[in-house]
Amino acid sequence: MQPDKGKIRQRFARAAATYDRQAVVQQEVAARLLRLLARHTGGPPRRVLEIGCCTGILTAGLIRQYPGITDLYVNDLVPQFEPLVAARIPPGVRLEFLGGDIEAMALPDALDLVISSSTLHWLENLPALLDRLHDRMARHATLCFSIYGPGNLRELRELTGIGLDYRSLAELRQMLAQRFSVVSCEEELLTHLCPNPLALLQHLRQTGVNALATVPWSRPRLGDFIRQYEHRFACQGGVGLTYHPVYCLARKDE
Repeated sequence: MQPDKGKIRQRFARAAATYDRQAVVQQEVAARLLRLLARHTGGPPRRVLEIGCCTGILTAGLIRQYPGITDLYVNDLVPQFEPLVAARIPPGVRLEFLGGDIEAMALPDALDLVISSSTLHWLENLPALLDRLHDRMARHATLCFSIYGPGNLRELRELTGIGLDYRSLAELRQMLAQRFSVVSCEEELLTHLCPNPLALLQHLRQTGVNALATVPWSRPRLGDFIRQYEHRFACQGGVGLTYHPVYCLARKDE
């Protein structure tokens, strides 16, 4: 299923006020991504591009980890996120917010680091973006990102038939190896626990992750969804929702 970027922009804009509270998994994924970067990074990056900054969860952690960043370019499809991210940036860091579709805009050059968390699965043509990023990165620059794999939100796909065409770890590794020197690719499965299916739907809405929903919830459809979800995916403490983050780090060889 191809994502509708207009709908993605709309749903994430609506979730701006609730995202930080609900995005527990995304915060955990961003933290692990920064740990991966710390393990494989030499000198601190100076010129950085972050793709899909959202409210600035990863941005804030990146600045704490690398206070020497001088030029920070942050991109998001949702312009309403700009003041939220700017509020997290300390004095001395030159911040430029690049609002809009990363696949269609001009990119900054001489980048030491390109980083992205929980975003790139929304793109229409990831290989084309990787080619463009490679051209704009400095010698020995690092590309570090988390993206979601085929097991992501599997419960929703099984019940509704709706879901993105996620790439596997092997596919991502091969895609990177055609353009970069692959340093690390790893994955995990995380379960987000909700007290009931209604709370789960609220979690999706308040993080913007429901951007693929195309049909309004009628009372009969909602009731059937609740019954099936409880029957098939109940666990101790409520119902579970699977997230499948894949973490990749690569370098430009030249």
